[in-house]
Amino acid sequence: MEQDSSRLMKEAAGKAAVDALVKSGMKLGLGTGSTAVHAVRRVGELLAQGVLRDISAFATSFQTEIECEKLGIPVYSLNSKELSCGLDITIDGADEVDPQNRLIKGGGGAMLIEKLAAYSSTLFAIIVDESKLVQNMGTGFPVPVEVVPSARVQAARVFEKLGASVIIREALRKAGPVITEHGNLILDIRFGSPVDPVTMETELNKTPGVVENGFFTGNIPVVYIAHSDGTIETRGVK
Repeated sequence: MEQDSSRLMKEAAGKAAVDALVKSGMKLGLGTGSTAVHAVRRVGELLAQGVLRDISAFATSFQTEIECEKLGIPVYSLNSKELSCGLDITIDGADEVDPQNRLIKGGGGAMLIEKLAAYSSTLFAIIVDESKLVQNMGTGFPVPVEVVPSARVQAARVFEKLGASVIIREALRKAGPVITEHGNLILDIRFGSPVDPVTMETELNKTPGVVENGFFTGNIPVVYIAHSDGTIETRGVK
């Protein structure tokens, strides 16, 4: 069970980001995971109160879509006429954030659609607690890489040549590997020394069979950081 202090920090960051950034009439991307859900719930709360109106949302996973349905948040496809021109803002969590606000995401396995939302947004906002801040990337939290099943072995060989150890992500409540919402596998990779995330985001995606990876460097976000003393730090330009 998530510790109360961690949950409260995540909730505070999510509320701060939504209250500061989300306005009526926006086209809104909503992320996935234990931190992003607090932003989703805040949007639902403000809609129910009438503070927000006319929100058109894009959910980055089945989990988020179901949460939106519970809260009465209208959800559309990015291919729909409502969202075809892109998103005003996407709010999501992250697994690691470096000093330049570059990210590792995908702990929940949804980085493909999360990246689609983030890179389709005018503004990208990340909500995290202070434990997610790191100095270097690639050696701590594993970088998830979504691959088509037939590419599993060959892609792992390429990543090993790049200096990474590779494991296939296993499911927790079923036997066998995690299967993404698109029918693919996730390889979790960890490098022996820090890497440049900008270079590596491109390099990993050159590998045949790779669908997407968990480095997020193409749309630098504003980051809302919840600290254990109750303060919220905002890092980056809004």
